[in-house]
Amino acid sequence: MDRAAKQESITELNGAFKASNVVVVAQYAGLTVAQMQTLRRQMKQAGGSVKVAKNRLAKIALKDTDAAAIAPLLKGPTVLAFSGDPVAAPKVAVEFAKANEQFVILGGSMGKTALDPNGVKALASLPSLDELRAKIVGLIQAPATKLAQLANAPAAKVARVVQAYASKGEAA
Repeated sequence: MDRAAKQESITELNGAFKASNVVVVAQYAGLTVAQMQTLRRQMKQAGGSVKVAKNRLAKIALKDTDAAAIAPLLKGPTVLAFSGDPVAAPKVAVEFAKANEQFVILGGSMGKTALDPNGVKALASLPSLDELRAKIVGLIQAPATKLAQLANAPAAKVARVVQAYASKGEAA
């Protein structure tokens, strides 16, 4: 790599570190190209991205970013997974690690908070932002639905009683 390419790589990584809410660092030694493509595809579907960068360049790009705490994790063949949603990248990384034992999660960062592998797994177990929104909407709608059911219940009960008397009268 010449200097211009290195500087471009550093700028690109720095932008990715600043734009993302969560970064996951993992070792990928032993993965095939097909497995890495699967990881990239899954991460893209979840709204994240995967980058393999030289550790030295990644450490330079980490300076003056919230994710600076992950610098000690950058040793050996590492892959960086980013996402704007704090749950997307950890969720995909943990699921991929379960299926591929060569993929080892080293840790990560969420904002300025450094995460160990257990922290990344804890983040992965949280519901996604869309799931939380759906639950909130469900909670807001639930009281209105119950009110409508309560308002309709007495009329429905009266109708059932009248129907029962009518069918009893027809049978007699």
